[in-house]
Amino acid sequence: MVTENRAVAPLRVFLVLLFGILVVFQTLSLPGQFAYMAEQDPEHAYLRWPATAVSVFWVLCVQVVIVATWKLLTLVKNDRIFTQDALAWVDAIVWAIAAAWVVLLGVFLYIGFNADDPGLPLLLFLTLVGVAVLGLLMVVMRALLRQATTLRTDMEAVI
Repeated sequence: MVTENRAVAPLRVFLVLLFGILVVFQTLSLPGQFAYMAEQDPEHAYLRWPATAVSVFWVLCVQVVIVATWKLLTLVKNDRIFTQDALAWVDAIVWAIAAAWVVLLGVFLYIGFNADDPGLPLLLFLTLVGVAVLGLLMVVMRALLRQATTLRTDMEAVI
């Protein structure tokens, strides 16, 4: 428990920092970058708003994961991680990853069918597989949490 408490505080600091940086990206950097790209390459200017929307959506998915992680850390700190509340937050993480993956699949298919160079489709495919692995890992971790919650509930009933 001592090690967990030492890790929770710095992790929360980094989560706040990451969340703040993502807000800046969502509101300033990404829209500005795609506006600049549309100016520099008018032939592909029609992609400005779809690319902005997709990028902001992905950042939103990461923000959902950050908030859910924060809530899970609170449950860990209060020794309530093995409750139904924790499963709801893990579900939020799984659904955020799934939503990001579905949009990434759409981007991969669009780029894959329209690309002249195989570099970007290969990079997107690698990212697609990585996000799928992350999502499936979270599904397994959710199952483990559910089993541990059931065991703890059973043990508390016996005691």
